[in-house]
Amino acid sequence: MDNFKNIIGVDLGGTNMRAGLVQNDKIIKKSACRVPVTDKSEEVTNALIATIEDVITPDVEGIGVGVPSLVKSGEGIVYDVQNIPSWKEIHLKEILEAHFKLPVYINNDANCFAVGERFFGEGKKFSDFVGLITGTGLGAGIIKKGHLLSDQNCGAGEFGMIPYLDNDYEYYCSGQFFQNFYNADGGKMARKAMDDDDSALAAFNAYGKHLGKAIKVILLTVDPEAIVIGGSVSKSFELYKEAMWNEISTHPFSFAIENLKIVPSNVEEIAILGAAALYIDAQSEID
Repeated sequence: MDNFKNIIGVDLGGTNMRAGLVQNDKIIKKSACRVPVTDKSEEVTNALIATIEDVITPDVEGIGVGVPSLVKSGEGIVYDVQNIPSWKEIHLKEILEAHFKLPVYINNDANCFAVGERFFGEGKKFSDFVGLITGTGLGAGIIKKGHLLSDQNCGAGEFGMIPYLDNDYEYYCSGQFFQNFYNADGGKMARKAMDDDDSALAAFNAYGKHLGKAIKVILLTVDPEAIVIGGSVSKSFELYKEAMWNEISTHPFSFAIENLKIVPSNVEEIAILGAAALYIDAQSEID
């Protein structure tokens, strides 16, 4: 990683867009703006370009962009971006490469999280792991043999969409769980649990059991050596860890979990760093 001096990482959310100038493992300059509320796609694209221009320097080597949508990653085409209704099909890689004359890599936010952990976080320790985001939704990126697993439309790792009970895993294993079943914000529920509130502790126990079931599905499909958990609910990891592991212990292949590691992310600004890591991952594959 020391060979990569300056890379731009972009976190494009449905409400805000943020760009950072990443030098080795640090963000040395940031810029942000609100996503324009408009039905004209080019206004959003122009705002994105302006946000990148705020942090770019002449020695930048490449740009990585994370988006909350499906992406045809090879071509860098994004589809149906959440909360940006004008972006139905945007050839973002082509647009940005034409403007900045730099290589651009685009992927969804879950894949950015995983590859960010691979180069900047807990994933440095593992060559095969899953980066699992437990936030507003439940999504994952898969690292195999040290690199982000290639797929066609960012569909690999969408474990949250798998049917489960009367809904899907996302309904039970993301931050939605606390709203769906307790009509409560997960952060407020965590604070109550930290104060030994019995109902809040029971909620996290139930959450951990559901997440453990989802992880067993991951083990049966991907069989990683580790899972790195990020997203807002990961901050409460200690509250549900025991219930999660109790459920995982019922996995039918006991040897598959003997050496499994499950750890929460501890990287600040992983969205920007993860987007920048798209470029590092692509270049390391070339090398």
